[in-house]
Amino acid sequence: MITLSGSCLCKAVRFQISGPIMKTGHCHCESCRRATSSPVTTFLSSAIKHVAFTGAPRRIFASSPGVSRGFCGACGSPLSFETEARPGEIDLYVASLEGAAGVPIEQHWYWNERVDWLTCQDDLPKHDD
Repeated sequence: MITLSGSCLCKAVRFQISGPIMKTGHCHCESCRRATSSPVTTFLSSAIKHVAFTGAPRRIFASSPGVSRGFCGACGSPLSFETEARPGEIDLYVASLEGAAGVPIEQHWYWNERVDWLTCQDDLPKHDD
């Protein structure tokens, strides 16, 4: 069984994943870019039942119909993404993990929405959704 831990910048909100990672990827969609103020963000997906949050409660923002983004109310760090399209799943930001370098990334999502000034030179599959 895999166990990963992470937190927001101020460490007020912490989380632990105690179960398999379902998928990983770099997301290039406009919504994620705006939510993180970065050209791309990297997620891992897990079953919600395998994720435990501790410390301060996450604040939740409904960023679009059926989509909830979790963040720290103290420092503002983005922490999670949930969509009604994938019930029972939660996406967590790989960069918020302790030891994030050990998580292999499998693919790119929303490649068609990427910013043209960022070059990604890898052999990962690139999907438009």
